Amino acid sequence: MYPLSSQKRSWTFANDAQLQEFRVEQNTKYIEQHVDEAPGELQEYFLTPAEERLLLKQYEIYLVDFCRRFEPAMPKCVIGTAFSYFKRFYLNNTPMDYHPKEILATCVFVACKVEEFNVSISQFVNNIKGDRNKATDIVLSNELLLICQLNYYLTIHNPFRPIEGFLIDIKTRSNMQNPDRLRPQIDSFIDSTFFTDACLLYTPSQIGLAAVLHAASKEQENLDSYVTDFLFVSAREKLPGLIDAVRKIRLLVKNYQAPEREKVKAIEKKLDKCRNQNNNPDSELYKERLRRLYTDEDDLPAEDGSFHIADVSSDTSAMNISQ
Repeated sequence: MYPLSSQKRSWTFANDAQLQEFRVEQNTKYIEQHVDEAPGELQEYFLTPAEERLLLKQYEIYLVDFCRRFEPAMPKCVIGTAFSYFKRFYLNNTPMDYHPKEILATCVFVACKVEEFNVSISQFVNNIKGDRNKATDIVLSNELLLICQLNYYLTIHNPFRPIEGFLIDIKTRSNMQNPDRLRPQIDSFIDSTFFTDACLLYTPSQIGLAAVLHAASKEQENLDSYVTDFLFVSAREKLPGLIDAVRKIRLLVKNYQAPEREKVKAIEKKLDKCRNQNNNPDSELYKERLRRLYTDEDDLPAEDGSFHIADVSSDTSAMNISQ
């Protein structure tokens, strides 16, 4: 149950300012650790928090596109869970440390496992264009990292179940005819919430109710009496807080703006220079680190000196999720 969950306890925050504080802290920490690498002005070399947000917004678009193109067709709960993982990861990390393209794929892969959408790693990487051996290595090598950064809290309470409960209740206790006609608008609204921080700020039932009320208004229906006379008839003291939460969720969706692609391209070029080479699969530092890990574990390197995870000489387009 959500009230007793790790999601409520550890991953639901008071306001947007708190989220921004976490993100600025990670950005500042990275710059302090890598300040000696900057050839000139720090702001010209490293990403700013605002640039990181734009970049991550673009990769959230890539995430949903990847999930929609996925074969076999991916359940909605997997997409919601993957988004939650992606957003949580970048509260504790900066894109300069871990490239979002690589973390994105790992979030989706772990979400498939957690939501019991059974696909093998070979099936999974068949949905990624480019070097699939390299994609396999990147996803698997980042899997434990992601799980650790999520503090091993992998269960996600998505708004889909509350929505089904609301629709059943509306059919039973309200005068609305055919509440199922709200579904297309509900689905569209939930898809839009994925691009906001709603899952980090509000409960699944609040997001679900916001979606239902939004859909009802689009269909020229009014569910105010259902909310006041039935849903909260025995807990009216909670009604003002709920109304405020629903209003803010709908504003988050309304105010969302997709990033400008040209700005994102400039940020990606900047990221290529300032990213942590220890975590860049194309860098010699990364390859050498993995070679050492391999040698430590097995003592005997391959006869030809090769190591599959480290042998990633192809460029970063080898893991092309955005196309």
